[in-house]
Amino acid sequence: MIKQVNSGLRSGTIAIPASKSDAQRAYLAAAMAPGKSTITGWGNSNDEQSMLKAIKLLGATIEIEGEELMIEGIDRFPETATISAGESGLGIRLLSMICAANKGHFSVTGEGSLAERPMAFVETHLPLFGASCHTTNGKVPLEIKGPMHGATAKVDGSLSSQFISGLLMALPLVEGNSELQVQQLTSKPYIDMTLQTLEAFGIVVRPKSPSTYIIPGEQTYHATHYQIDADWSSASYWLVAAAIGHQINLRGLRLDSFQADKALMSFLQAANCHVLFKEDTISVDGSSRKAFQVDATDCPDLFPALVTLAASCDGTSVISGASRLTYKESHRGLTLQSEFGKLGVKIDLLEDDMHIHGTGILAGGTVDSHNDHRIAMCLAIAATLATDAVEIHGAESVAKSYPDFWLDLETLV
Repeated sequence: MIKQVNSGLRSGTIAIPASKSDAQRAYLAAAMAPGKSTITGWGNSNDEQSMLKAIKLLGATIEIEGEELMIEGIDRFPETATISAGESGLGIRLLSMICAANKGHFSVTGEGSLAERPMAFVETHLPLFGASCHTTNGKVPLEIKGPMHGATAKVDGSLSSQFISGLLMALPLVEGNSELQVQQLTSKPYIDMTLQTLEAFGIVVRPKSPSTYIIPGEQTYHATHYQIDADWSSASYWLVAAAIGHQINLRGLRLDSFQADKALMSFLQAANCHVLFKEDTISVDGSSRKAFQVDATDCPDLFPALVTLAASCDGTSVISGASRLTYKESHRGLTLQSEFGKLGVKIDLLEDDMHIHGTGILAGGTVDSHNDHRIAMCLAIAATLATDAVEIHGAESVAKSYPDFWLDLETLV
């Protein structure tokens, strides 16, 4: 799908959609809980739909009544199953660990860019807990044999915190206690989000240190009512849009959220932007914005929005943590460099740093999302600053996390 975005400032109010990260954790926790859980604030992103399909195949029952999503937990986990996580990196890492916690043979696979993401962690780490996994050269499908048992183990957290979240959700179900010692832990806020979900569903995990977790075994998830957080990742594009001059108010965001991407608030301040709170909405005054330097290692999904902000500033901005961009829906660092280059913005990738040479003026032209939802959305906001219209190819990619993005953009006048 191709979308043309014209330059010019817009105004309006946006209701931020559900966090797919929060939702996927909650859906899986509800599937593990005997009884019926009621979930509100849920969304319809592709990643959420993939998780719902997967837990349904594993035996959960799903019903929708008005604004409530009800999940009846799995009564008896199957001893064999083939499930897909769609294109969700979080989904496959959570599902593979939950399957490994149960007795049987399971095939867990994925689609699109997920087929190219490294999954060797599962293959190398499951034997530490008594289970096994075979991959095809470190890629999907994951052929898993369970069950796991409790253990004390050192695990590598440098590539992704999602594997760690999967273990934290799975190990409470197995026989025996566990101590998880995470080395080179990245994106700790996402671990904190997982711990919040586990607590809501009655699971006990005791942090021994900032990177070590004590996990009692043979616990039971408890059905509950759960409210999904609004998504700070999706909000990042609108917050940046407000910072570059659009009169946009955002509704639904929680300031006490555990989401890593809430860090955008401090990053906006680093760019000399002022965050404004009015009753139940948030906006930004970026009239005095300037080039900035921030570290996005723990929140790499903010890179696309931050690049748009940097392009709007006069001077060179530096964002650290660029090494975290390799295994996303695209090679996100190279994609940002390529596509913003087409709009006249020079980006240098120097080891772990990204240097964006902003001028505040972008050219029109034709760009491509590379089937990456976050690239499509940041290019759409950047296009409003261009001297001419920008044509965005692969615009349908937004469905992965924010299916209504284009509709919301069109509501702004």
